[in-house]
Amino acid sequence: MATKWGICTAGKISHDFTVALKTLPPEDHQVVAVAARKLQDAQEFAKKFSIPHAYGSYEELAKVPEIGKFPSLFTDVVYVGSIHPYHLPLGEMFLNSKKNVLCEKPLAINTKEVQRLVATAKKNNVFLMEALWTRFFPVSLEVSRLLAQGEVGEVKLVKADFGFNLKHIPRSVEKELCGGALLDLGIYCLQFVSMVYQGERPESVQATGVCLDTGVDETMTIAVKYSGNRMAVINCSIAVKLSNDAFVIGTKGTIKIPCHMWSPTSMVVNGKEVHYPLPESRLPLNFINGTGMCYEAEEVRQCLLKGLKESIRMPLADSALLAEIMDEARRQVGVVYSQDAN
Repeated sequence: MATKWGICTAGKISHDFTVALKTLPPEDHQVVAVAARKLQDAQEFAKKFSIPHAYGSYEELAKVPEIGKFPSLFTDVVYVGSIHPYHLPLGEMFLNSKKNVLCEKPLAINTKEVQRLVATAKKNNVFLMEALWTRFFPVSLEVSRLLAQGEVGEVKLVKADFGFNLKHIPRSVEKELCGGALLDLGIYCLQFVSMVYQGERPESVQATGVCLDTGVDETMTIAVKYSGNRMAVINCSIAVKLSNDAFVIGTKGTIKIPCHMWSPTSMVVNGKEVHYPLPESRLPLNFINGTGMCYEAEEVRQCLLKGLKESIRMPLADSALLAEIMDEARRQVGVVYSQDAN
C-alpha cells in the first residue's frame, strides 16, 4: 500500500519535494493533498502535480478525516515546507491532529522549540523527523559504512563549508523570519559532523562571526571539540560562495565530498572518486539536486512500515543536539530571535 502524503505550503521547497516524490514508484508514494495560505496557490500546485485535494488553509489539511471514514482523504504523513518560524506551530498542529510529520530543517528555532515538538509527537504517539535530506543520500550512507569499517582510521578532524550569496532573499536576512547563515546553511555542516561522530555530545563549542544590520549572522565559523582530541570546523555564509566541500580526515586517510556537501552525488576516498547519480526529474527544480529529497521520503515510508516513531538514521536526539549546538553558537555571536525569549 502506498504512503499517502499531504504537502503543507506550496512554495519552492515543497515543489522540489513533490518532484522528488514523483521519481519514486507510485505504488509506494502518492501525494493526495496540498495546503497553502491561499486556495488559488494550492489549486495551482495541485493541478501541476495532479494532486486530488487542495486546501486554502493549513488547518483544513490538519482536519482531514481518519482513514476509516474517508479513505480517499487520508494522509499517512504531512511534509511541512514552511519558512523557519512556522515549523513549531504547524508541526504541533499536525502532530496534535495525530498526523505523522516530516518537517523541514531546522526542526525548530531553538532547543526549547525542538523539545516541544518531540514531546508533542510522543504524547500523540506519531512519527516525527527533521528533513535533513543530506543524511539519507547514498553518499552519506557510504561514508557511515566506510567509517565503521575503519577505512580512514581514527577520525581526527571533520571540516565542512557551505556558503552562497543569499543576501537578496528576505527569508535569509530578516530577523523576524529567523534568517542567518547558521540556521539556513550551517546546519547542514553541523549535521554532517554529528553523523560522522555518531551523535556524540561535544566537549566544547567555540563560535565567531559577523552579523548584518538586521541582527542575523552573515558569516560564522564554529570549532567543535570532541572527546579524544577530535575536532570539527565548519564555515557558513550568506554573503559569499564558499568551496562547499566536506572532509573527514583520519589517521589512515581522507574522505572528501566535493562541491555539494549538502546534497552529495560523489566522494573521493583516499584519492579514488566514486559517483552516485540522482534520479532524473521531468520538471524544473528550484534547488540543486532537488530530486535527492526522494531518499528522506523513502526513509519515512520505511519507518512507518516498521511502526517506528522516529528514524534511526536521523533520530530526534540528533535534532535536539543540533539545536543545542546552534543555540550556543548563536549566543556567542550575538544572534537572538524573538523565540529565544519564550
